[in-house]
Amino acid sequence: MRFSVVDVGYDQRQVDSCLDELGVRLTRLAALAESAAGDGREWDRIRQEADGLCVLLRRPEPGAGRGLGEAEREAAALLARARVELDAAREEARQLRERAYAEAVQTRRDFEAALYLRRRREARADEILGGLTAEPVPVDTPTAAAGATGVPATRAAAGSTE
Repeated sequence: MRFSVVDVGYDQRQVDSCLDELGVRLTRLAALAESAAGDGREWDRIRQEADGLCVLLRRPEPGAGRGLGEAEREAAALLARARVELDAAREEARQLRERAYAEAVQTRRDFEAALYLRRRREARADEILGGLTAEPVPVDTPTAAAGATGVPATRAAAGSTE
């Protein structure tokens, strides 16, 4: 059995899948063994299934893959280079995340400061306007627009009947 190597150990899904397959095959083998009390063909099937399981579980013998040495070294070099690149990418992502967080914090501080100043100006404007007294203006009082040529000073002067 061969499993893909991941950061720590083997790929868990591959191992689980293999164990599930072994469990199913062993269950079938046990059922066949029980039902094959004296049938010669059943014993042959059981033996074949057992041999298949042994092959599945068998580790490669030393020297069986002598031509793989160079390929394994190349794969190890590629893996090492990939890990270095992954570490560099993680560090870059960490720095980017820290920079984005710092900018977000500063933006929030700026916004809160601007909001505070706006509220202070609003409160000051309310304070100033609250101290003023407004007297009602009579309807026939001339306005600044009355000084313009052809503009009546009041609605009454314009002949409005509303």
